Amino acid sequence: MHYTLNDLKDLKEFYSNQLLNDTVPFWFPRSFDKEHGGFLLMRNADGSLIDDDKAVWIQGRATWLLSTLYNTVGKKQEWLAGAKLGYDFLNAHCFDTDTCPNQPGRVSPNQQGRGQMFFHVTRDGRPIRKRRYFFSETFYVIAAAAYAQASGSEEAAQRAREVFGDCIAYANGEKKLEPKFTGTRPSKGIGVPMIMMNTAQQLRETIGDDRCDELISKWIEEIERDFIKDDIRCVMEQVAPDGSVIDHIDGRTLNPGHAIEGAWFILHEAKHRNNDPHLIERGCKMLDYMWERGWDATYGGILYFRDVYHKPVQEYWQDMKFWWPHNETIIATLLAYLLTGNEKYAGWHKLVHDYAYQHFHDKENGEWFGYLHRDGSIAQTAKGNLFKGPFHLPRQEWYCAKLLEDHLAINDQK
Repeated sequence: MHYTLNDLKDLKEFYSNQLLNDTVPFWFPRSFDKEHGGFLLMRNADGSLIDDDKAVWIQGRATWLLSTLYNTVGKKQEWLAGAKLGYDFLNAHCFDTDTCPNQPGRVSPNQQGRGQMFFHVTRDGRPIRKRRYFFSETFYVIAAAAYAQASGSEEAAQRAREVFGDCIAYANGEKKLEPKFTGTRPSKGIGVPMIMMNTAQQLRETIGDDRCDELISKWIEEIERDFIKDDIRCVMEQVAPDGSVIDHIDGRTLNPGHAIEGAWFILHEAKHRNNDPHLIERGCKMLDYMWERGWDATYGGILYFRDVYHKPVQEYWQDMKFWWPHNETIIATLLAYLLTGNEKYAGWHKLVHDYAYQHFHDKENGEWFGYLHRDGSIAQTAKGNLFKGPFHLPRQEWYCAKLLEDHLAINDQK
């Protein structure tokens, strides 16, 4: 199929309207925690609170969203004030000052007095749990950088750059985290180069950082070299350190939506680099391979896990439909279409867009349900928990609206 300019204008208006009149109002301002700071985001379908704990990932992501809306959509003081609530809470409660990431165990603070971030805290910021990776830090970086741009705070900009430095040290092994596995079957995941690439992109586009371009190229090269498998048309979720497939259940497990998210990060980089043809080709192949593996031809939607050799998958939720892979696929297919003009991507975009807004969107209360059974029926009604909050959906609607706005502006100049 082909999208006309009027179709693209309608899509732009749809995404913008959903973002500002449906998605964002579900969360804000009612989620602002003016007593303890941060946000109360664990909410049921009707917006009622189901838990007042705070997931550090989502505190950072919500801070990024509010700052980004202020930076790119409109100078709404409610958004800036909300972003400050999140930024201050992250600084006050979400870093462990007792743990030095360079060594195992609990030791004296590192020289910056900044230990590994927590994953889960109470409403008033008392720590509950850490995880053995550094994604809380990456979400802090994008939050602090976007907030620095919004507020003009040089302190926030400096903290964003410092914690980005921590993330680089974690990613390259200079700083060690307590290992999750023994060394019997070493592996590495695509998640680290993916999230670091996007973190660097966000940092570059808000406050700037001279390290970003070179590092982004390095992480793309790693994904190309070790995770994209042209011979079997897939993108691996994890591989051996040399990039070979680990022929065991965990090693064979694919996450199509996650790889498609990586595809649009690379396509975004291609657009940033004046439509770099090599990066467009790589990003589109990632999308092609994982659409083939992930799209459910029977019921529609993106399946959660697949086995690279089509064997049974261990996780029992393997054929469920989660919200976020659909957000990432909506972005990836639209971006691929606008960069290439290939009508295949317009068709895929319409398929995933129509499926997602028909099945996930709560037309009564706004926002999306997070979890569907394979047949599209609702598995449970929570819209906010330790992993779901105001990020993937509003980011998709914001990104697609801005992407289309830019595309239509260029066409108007021709």
